Amino acid sequence: MSPAPTPPARPFVRRRRFGWPQRVFSQVLLMQLAIATGVTVLATGLFLAPLSAQLDDQAMRRALAIAQTTASPRVAGEVMTSRPSAQGPVQAEAERIRRSTGAEYVVVMDTRGVRWSHTDPAQIGRVVSTDPSEALAGHEVMEIDSGTLGRSARGKAPLRDGRGEIVGAVSVGIEYDSVRDRLVAAIPGLLRYAGGALAAGALAAYLISRRLQRQTHDLAFSDISALLAEREAMLHGIREGVVALDRTGRIRLMNDEAQRLLGIGPEATGRPLEEVLGEGRTADVLAGRATGEDLVTVRGSRVLVANRMPTDDGGAVATLRDRTELERLGRELDSTRGLIDALRAQDHEHANRMHTLLGLLELEMYEEAAEFVTEVVGVHRATAEQVTEKVRDPLLAALLVGKAAVAAERGVSLRIAPGSLLPDRLIDPRELVTVVGNLVDNALDAASGTLHARVEVDLRSEGRTVVLRVTDSGPGVPEERRELIFTEGWTTKEPPAHGKRGLGLPLVRRLAERRGGNARVTAGADGGAEFTVVLPEALGEPEPMAPTAPTAPTAPTELEGPPAGRPPAPAPAGEER
Repeated sequence: MSPAPTPPARPFVRRRRFGWPQRVFSQVLLMQLAIATGVTVLATGLFLAPLSAQLDDQAMRRALAIAQTTASPRVAGEVMTSRPSAQGPVQAEAERIRRSTGAEYVVVMDTRGVRWSHTDPAQIGRVVSTDPSEALAGHEVMEIDSGTLGRSARGKAPLRDGRGEIVGAVSVGIEYDSVRDRLVAAIPGLLRYAGGALAAGALAAYLISRRLQRQTHDLAFSDISALLAEREAMLHGIREGVVALDRTGRIRLMNDEAQRLLGIGPEATGRPLEEVLGEGRTADVLAGRATGEDLVTVRGSRVLVANRMPTDDGGAVATLRDRTELERLGRELDSTRGLIDALRAQDHEHANRMHTLLGLLELEMYEEAAEFVTEVVGVHRATAEQVTEKVRDPLLAALLVGKAAVAAERGVSLRIAPGSLLPDRLIDPRELVTVVGNLVDNALDAASGTLHARVEVDLRSEGRTVVLRVTDSGPGVPEERRELIFTEGWTTKEPPAHGKRGLGLPLVRRLAERRGGNARVTAGADGGAEFTVVLPEALGEPEPMAPTAPTAPTAPTELEGPPAGRPPAPAPAGEER
């Protein structure tokens, strides 16, 4: 017998659970509707509770008023002169008052508590079911109580004769169901007001939720939380500085890299930008007063590139990139190019001299050839010795010797001023190399192509202070531009391939100011520009047995090409001069 076929397996279906919605719009709308409903229900309940007590009080006061009206001297006289009877005058008067007032009952009793009137004639002549002693004692009573006719609002008043003596009491009851009916009748109107309030609250909740939906781009709270966490990780993880500003210029947000690049701490958040950074180009760039893309600014010893993007709320987000290393590499590239130019100039000069020497040998002018070689070697040796005699630091001396070769190639006379003397006690030689290199390069650019082109470098020490002056024979700097040239990014030259110009002079001033000195430009004696840089505390303490400095020459030391008095011989045809 074959086994029964196995029924096919039912596919597994994951049932969706209806839980709390994820969208911000739905969550806010439901929360606000729940709050509005709860407030409406609570307000309705708080209103109904005193309303019930108020209706009870009104019913009891109405019953007491009817009892006081019934307890007239005429009824008191009937009680004293007749007997309790269903056809008696007391019963007739009590029923008349009950029907006219709508009371549930009007009971007249004597001092023994015997009924003289009742809605049920069979109860006349019997003792009342509730204690009448308080009313018989002359007190008026209001209460909610249960009697033979059920629960009612009661009012009791003493019955007095014409002389004011108590001869009985009157008890009036108002059916409690009528009180409840009045309460129930008031509820629909109250609910209409509550429903209107709830509808207004629901509409306000919907409008607020729609506004939040637009502002949050209909994201869930979990998505917003995740975005916030990702933003924090991204801001503090990227290697660019990010600064967020509000519409008033206060710092709203900074990441760690921005704090490092600007040299400020986290306590700067919430403070005005100018208060944190002070006046200067960096504050102008971040505040948007300087416009453009990839704006270059110098903060301390760092060269920064800034970009600014406005936001919809009137603020802005600025990004900062550190170009200090790139700028250092650019300066090294410039130095390498300068070295190459110097080597090329020396190679060109060496080729000319070799051609001259070859011509002298071919003309069999051996003595002149030997004299020419001696003079050439002596000039180069004298040039190096003259530089090292005045500039004792080897880095600066090597820089000036190299610049001299470049200057000779460009037709500019580079001189060391008389009286120049710089001892080998520099605390940071690379700092002064940067200053001298930038100023000499600018001076060579300005003097090139002018008549009797020259550049003069004056390096002196005054105690531990270094004073540098670089003078050129160029066109000079107009007085209105003498501060502008120290602004980052300002230049009259074409930008090089590796980056932007307009950074050399600002760096020179920043290096000087960082040491408490200054950098300025004035007009030179020959009409060119004279740059003066003062670097306090740039030299170390002198050695105890320091040698006496040699007497400064009276004439400037000129660092330039071929030996004086002997021009180079013409180069052979086809050779480059």
